[in-house]
Amino acid sequence: MLATNASRVLDYVHGQRSSLVGLIKDLVEAESPSAHPETHDEVRRVLRLALAEAGYDSREVGYADGPRHIIGKPAQRPKGRPLQLLIGHYDTVWPVGTLASRPFSVSDDTIRGPGSFDMKGGLAQIVLALGAIRELELETPVVPVVFVNSDEEIGSRTSTRYIRRLAQRADRALVLEPALGDHGAIKTERKGIGRFTITVHGKAAHAGLDPEAGASAILELAHVIQALFALNDVERGVTVNVGTIDGGIQPNVIAPHSKAVVDVRVPTVADGEEIERVIHGFKPVTPNVRLHIEGGIGRPSMEATPRNRRLWQMAGERALALGIKLTEARAGGGSDGNTTSQFTATLDGLGPVGDGAHAAHEHLLIGRTLERAALLTLLLTAPPLDEYGGSS
Repeated sequence: MLATNASRVLDYVHGQRSSLVGLIKDLVEAESPSAHPETHDEVRRVLRLALAEAGYDSREVGYADGPRHIIGKPAQRPKGRPLQLLIGHYDTVWPVGTLASRPFSVSDDTIRGPGSFDMKGGLAQIVLALGAIRELELETPVVPVVFVNSDEEIGSRTSTRYIRRLAQRADRALVLEPALGDHGAIKTERKGIGRFTITVHGKAAHAGLDPEAGASAILELAHVIQALFALNDVERGVTVNVGTIDGGIQPNVIAPHSKAVVDVRVPTVADGEEIERVIHGFKPVTPNVRLHIEGGIGRPSMEATPRNRRLWQMAGERALALGIKLTEARAGGGSDGNTTSQFTATLDGLGPVGDGAHAAHEHLLIGRTLERAALLTLLLTAPPLDEYGGSS
């Protein structure tokens, strides 16, 4: 059955090349920078119309005058079946007007344009896979539910609560972020990401007339920075970076305040908990100064849990049926897969194969992205994970 469906699906998706290209074009040309939700109406219109054509009802959730997200469910769906979550985002890092200098283009097997690779190509894959299921009348023992947010590139601040709620009910989550590297590796692990702000409160005094009356916040920050960098552990994959610092008033004044903003990346949830404990436990070494420490691990690590490994095995078998040999990798950046992995089996990086996320050379490869749409289709027709026992 798997081999038969694989052949049918592959034939179907290769016949949809122009549809895939056309939808990516429409999505890319509907510019949608994260920080400007007022520009998002057109991209939502395009996406909801495409979902409707694939047989999906959709609705918007969020804020009337702020970030809005899309939830899509089959217009006709059997009751009582478990659900699987398809995750994507339509926001990009590119400001409105980027298209003027980097317009959407197609050359041979390559699509270029701002947001094409990260991740409007992945959204088009979702639509193509759902259309394949409908047109080929394939069974989905686990009902696909789509969630597309508008603020992933800025930390999913308003959408995480929806993602958590859906993930807690899901048999599995399939994240359509771009694949990693030239080989198109699936992201089976992601580092957790933390942000900390450390503010030092000292005491001002004249640097020449009465220096001993002051307490230098900058001196204390120097000690803090050294302590932070000492937390780096390359072998374990723990990185701590002081990205920005500021403080002081002017050269002849003992600095009464200073601040550092810190980025933390950790491979495991336990590492994140340890880093949080250590940083929040910092004590000043400079007399008469005070530390104020804010922040924590905002996106916990996506680890190689047993359920995640089982989903990876399921994907590998379906890829082989399509003639694709999958590779896997850990990504240093985070995604909504970090969140879903805390609640359900998660596979990330199922989106386009290409390169240049957040870069001027952003592009995707059409042929390999069509293959990934076929893989997604087969995954969507797989049984519940607790019933999975190998090829089926």
